[in-house]
Amino acid sequence: MNLEQAAPEDLDALRKAFGVDDDGASALGWEAVHAFEAEHGIVLPEPYRTFVAEISDGSLQGPPEYGLVGLAELPSDWGDDGAKRRPAEPFPLTESWLWEEDEGPYEDPEAVTDQVFNHGSIVLGTDGCAMNWHLVVTGPHRGHIWHVTDVGAMPFGAEFGFTTSAPGFAGWVGHWAAGKEWFDAASAE
Repeated sequence: MNLEQAAPEDLDALRKAFGVDDDGASALGWEAVHAFEAEHGIVLPEPYRTFVAEISDGSLQGPPEYGLVGLAELPSDWGDDGAKRRPAEPFPLTESWLWEEDEGPYEDPEAVTDQVFNHGSIVLGTDGCAMNWHLVVTGPHRGHIWHVTDVGAMPFGAEFGFTTSAPGFAGWVGHWAAGKEWFDAASAE
């Protein structure tokens, strides 16, 4: 997973997956992407960075279920205006955590849960009912996709054991474009 340079084959696959053939008309452009990064003190991981700059800033079709939200947007079911979001702060997790069943090794689990929702990521969209997909932009899991719900959070990618997908934005979109169930690792055995 190269987070610093977008592979041409990944960009081609992303264009095809979303059916984008408008010569970049639905994209933000590099000036807007650089302004977003400067405002939030981050550099977006590739290939997502090039995707929003040159291909499309969101899509009404998936992934996820209710479409890919634009870079500076939040899903309609987010619940607040996103004022607590701090993308430059490190994403706090490196492994799955089901906080509904386990407080984890944290002195203040509620504070960490709040950080999972608000630190170190941008929100890609929702499957509804507060089941959101995040792209981690800071910390050790930079470039990975996480499924964050009201009961827990888990990383997406074959290396984490829940899916057969390649990691990162291109792997996540490719998995969706192939019509696979999100968490298909059990069915692959």
